[in-house]
Amino acid sequence: MTREIPIGETRSDGTQDERDAAREIEALVDRLGRYEYEYHVLGRPSVSDAEYDRLFDRLRELESFHPDLVRPDSPTHRVGSDLTQELPEVRHAIPVLSLDKCYGIDELHGWIEKTRRAVGSASSFVLEEKIDGASVVLYYEKGLLARAVTRGNGSVGNAITANVKTIRSVPLRLNEPVTVAARGEIFLPKPLFEKINATMEIPYANPRNLAAGTLRRIKSAQVAEVPLDLFVYEGYFETAYPTHLDVLLRLSELGFKLDPRIGFFSDREGTREHGWERIVEEHPGWFFGGLADIEPQVEESSRHRGELPYEIDGLVLKVNEIVSRESLGYTGHHPRWAVAYKFEAPVGRTRVTGIEVQVGRTGRVTPVARVKPVPISGSTISNVTLHNQEYIDLLELAVGDTVEVSKRGDVIPAVERVIEKNTSSHTTWRMPEVCPACGTALERVGAHHFCPNRTCPDQVRGRLHFFVGRGQMDIDNLGPETVELLWSGGYVRDLPDLYRFDWERLEGEPGYGEKKLRLIREGIRRSKGRPYRSVLVALGLPELGPNVADLLIGAGLTGIDDLIALSDSGDVETLTAVHGIGEKTARRILSEMTRPDVRARIEGLRQAGLNMRAEPQPGAGVESTAASGGTAGPFAGQIWCVTGSFERFKPREAAMDEVRRRGGRVVGTVSSKTTHLLAGEGAGSKMQKAVSLGVRIVREEEFLRLLGEMLG
Repeated sequence: MTREIPIGETRSDGTQDERDAAREIEALVDRLGRYEYEYHVLGRPSVSDAEYDRLFDRLRELESFHPDLVRPDSPTHRVGSDLTQELPEVRHAIPVLSLDKCYGIDELHGWIEKTRRAVGSASSFVLEEKIDGASVVLYYEKGLLARAVTRGNGSVGNAITANVKTIRSVPLRLNEPVTVAARGEIFLPKPLFEKINATMEIPYANPRNLAAGTLRRIKSAQVAEVPLDLFVYEGYFETAYPTHLDVLLRLSELGFKLDPRIGFFSDREGTREHGWERIVEEHPGWFFGGLADIEPQVEESSRHRGELPYEIDGLVLKVNEIVSRESLGYTGHHPRWAVAYKFEAPVGRTRVTGIEVQVGRTGRVTPVARVKPVPISGSTISNVTLHNQEYIDLLELAVGDTVEVSKRGDVIPAVERVIEKNTSSHTTWRMPEVCPACGTALERVGAHHFCPNRTCPDQVRGRLHFFVGRGQMDIDNLGPETVELLWSGGYVRDLPDLYRFDWERLEGEPGYGEKKLRLIREGIRRSKGRPYRSVLVALGLPELGPNVADLLIGAGLTGIDDLIALSDSGDVETLTAVHGIGEKTARRILSEMTRPDVRARIEGLRQAGLNMRAEPQPGAGVESTAASGGTAGPFAGQIWCVTGSFERFKPREAAMDEVRRRGGRVVGTVSSKTTHLLAGEGAGSKMQKAVSLGVRIVREEEFLRLLGEMLG
């Protein structure tokens, strides 16, 4: 049974004597810090989640009354802040170099023998997993986390201290007041990555990109929403230690989380002097053997890496003795005492010769790397998309850099990492300030840059290509070459022009004889019979792809006029009531529908004879099963919203599924139309608004009674 923390005498305004508050805050910080270490590092929690939450809420309450007493190691820093922050450049106090690499077991054997000869004495080695994440250096001063810095170029990185403090496996205060710099890898466990990716309309390519991108967000509260983790693998102390194994054990004593699978290999006599039994007891996943055991362990790790709960892209073999490391020294690029063994993958090594930007049909501006052609998996890669500025920043990519390019899923080329920086002093590439197609100043929305000029020639051209393509209007014989001819000749400037154009005007153009023009006209005619769903998608509006179109039609919004009416009234809630459509998507759709150019385009296509309404599906409607779970049931006519966290419903969306099954509607925000708010622990602004509007507040216990059954 956990002993209660003594609480000082509370005043009528909820505060207490400052000395008592200081003592209680100190006790709470220490206890919560210990509980976090037990849960996130040792994996052996000693208190329930409810007890932890109770103490955490008490600490946050005290800190709100006494902000001057907030400690730098307070666990309340874990929740982050909504205030924007800059990520200034910081010079590293330790060398943060890359690793030399080898790509086969023979190369690894060669490196071991070369290293042993260079040392001139018996050596031992440590084998660690090469976590595929984002490298970071944690600087502690007298036991307190002072700053966290990205690797950067090895000399200078970006300060991401507030973001890293949200990671619960990162100690805010060490177990002893020591000064140390610790290198580690921040990553996102695979099961959590898959869970997050399942909610994304455009999924992330891999956990590393999501982790690295998250760490560069300017609001630490957003970082706190992503369950990142950390393994530490190097420590630089003021006091010297004889071996790397000693350093690892010291890091573990201080409260750092280490890789659970580390190998130690030596053929020297007396290798058990370190007290292996105690080490194995504290780190049951660590293993020990002779030098001959390195190869089978590497092969074992290669075979089973897919079974790990996190991504690794290789192994790292290090000389164990620090004195040997010092004698081996460094090159300008990497330490001579360590090597990265890379797993085989469909990758190639090439050089970035230039970076250009392309403007898409929605105005999104995408940087594309031009690389020296490199063969990968049977094809030659010369162009690689770079997605956005954040992606380039996390790679710290510049023209002239030597890079590793992969084919993700054996299909999509991607720059995985920078292998060598350029020798021409090119710094990280930056997005231009104006659109290269029309000269309009670019705008940044989230992680991406956009050209706001809807008449931008590249946007119009992109809309035309998209409209006629397969999956949209699928107009036979109207391919990319014809679209380019129509655009460059000034014949077509918007989608309705395709149906107004006199195709006889192309007679005489090379390749456009009577038969070709007849086939194009027939394709245009048949496209008028394409269903409304295809027309809706073919408009090319942001957020309105095939899946969203199906959701809208399935919910009874079966015509374009339905969406226009919602946009005129600003009725976001009707769209968010459709299961699968979030508030961001709903607002973007309605915003697009208010634009005069979109309205004019729709009217032009309507006049051309295109379908602007679908046949209603049986039983469909915004109040139907598709939107709200059914028109009948105990919750019929009710509008529910949810906030906070719950014991029985994880994720909390599971509770809203129960509402839908019983005929209720679900919305994302509280308004005067909301009838019920399901409120869990940590309810915030939604609760306050619901109270002010007189919305009925339902707690989890009551909700379970309403459901009429206990859910496991």
